[in-house]
Amino acid sequence: MKSNKIEVVTEEAVQRAKTAIAGLKNLNCAEDDLFFQAMEEVLLSIIPLYLSDPKYKKNSIIRRLIHPDRVIKFKVEWMDDNNEIQVNMGYRVQFNNTLGPYKGGLRFHPSVNEGVLKFLGFEQILKNALTGLPIGGAKGGSDFDPKGKSDFEVMKFCSAFMRELHKYIGPRIDVPAGDIGVGAREIGYLFGEYKKITSSFDGVLTGKPFFFGGSRMRPEATGYGVVYFTEKMLELEQKEPLNGKICVVSGAGNVALHVIEKLYQLGAIPVTCSDSGGTIHDPRGVDIALLKELKEVQRVSLEEYIVQHPEARYIPVAEYPKDGHAVWHIPCYAAFPCATQNELTQGDAKALIQNGCMCVAEGANMPSRSEAIDLFIENKICFAPAKAANAGGVATSAFEMSQNAGMIRWTFEEVDQKLKETMVYICTEVANTAKEFSADGNYVVGANIAGFKRVADAMIAEGI
Repeated sequence: MKSNKIEVVTEEAVQRAKTAIAGLKNLNCAEDDLFFQAMEEVLLSIIPLYLSDPKYKKNSIIRRLIHPDRVIKFKVEWMDDNNEIQVNMGYRVQFNNTLGPYKGGLRFHPSVNEGVLKFLGFEQILKNALTGLPIGGAKGGSDFDPKGKSDFEVMKFCSAFMRELHKYIGPRIDVPAGDIGVGAREIGYLFGEYKKITSSFDGVLTGKPFFFGGSRMRPEATGYGVVYFTEKMLELEQKEPLNGKICVVSGAGNVALHVIEKLYQLGAIPVTCSDSGGTIHDPRGVDIALLKELKEVQRVSLEEYIVQHPEARYIPVAEYPKDGHAVWHIPCYAAFPCATQNELTQGDAKALIQNGCMCVAEGANMPSRSEAIDLFIENKICFAPAKAANAGGVATSAFEMSQNAGMIRWTFEEVDQKLKETMVYICTEVANTAKEFSADGNYVVGANIAGFKRVADAMIAEGI
């Protein structure tokens, strides 16, 4: 393929593509707004590749790719501490297994529904493809909320959830992992129930505690990977490194905490974090040890941070800018959205640009709205899309699958080195693909084309 193929991408071609995308939306559940947003971003990005070779249209790759292989829905009945029966919905969206077993996390959160999981599963296909590892794309979860539940209630729910889920998963079929609301505690309960049901010690879940098959460094992997990717991107784009630079981070979950931790290790100064109630701004640099205590042990609001650090500022949600997030209005060199989808608005993007931000790297899944991404690209801001930047978590899950299959253990240092190598590989591949298609520096185009091409070529090779 020659990069001059890009010349055929006229405004007319783009408009035709948008019309076709609108038609696909109608075919594939118009109410799935997040899924449609993700699909549109990918399909508009891959126009140069799609027009460069007729095989993709001939084999109906786009229409085949945007439909999940199957969507599994089931009822989860469990008993709480008051001996009252509760009912939740459980899901598993097995989207595409062309490159390997279905792979993707389980999310336990009240916002979970089929549309959210379709969006996440679709993104997971391309993210997993970018790692170069043999894993397909899937996502699952439930509208169950672990927050405020006792350990016993969480265990009862996980057992009931696995009694249904076990019918559809396996080490060579579908290997779920954790996500929002599903950490080592939940994975442990899920794995324990799977063993009781099947009498089998399979590597059917990743993110397990280390003492029964988990991988070293899995909790740190996504956050560390985001920073490794950012380091390489800044190097490739000939920008100053993160050492000594002010960074802002949203979120206070697993990804955000480990982004902050790795930023400190590189000599950067992360000054913010946030949760559903508000934002902490500590100009000296946030206290990572205290954050971990508040969020991983006590599981309380970030407002408690200022009890020990009264010199820091707590900004409640009520004081946020209109249609925006307080984090993105604080001057910085690099920004790391690590909370949730669509958290970074067009107004936030303008504030970041005006305040001299040089780099935005997504730790959460699709945290930047499309208008914000357009602004970043127009203003030559180094922008790392989630499907590339936060692929470290699933890559390390694949490492765990390898260790389980071989009944071996790797050290923290071995996993960390493999993670760094993987993120450098992804970043370089994305940058080179963007350059090949005359979109030098556009990591959105590079990531979408590189991921799509790997999956699409494999689908064509398999036939129908």
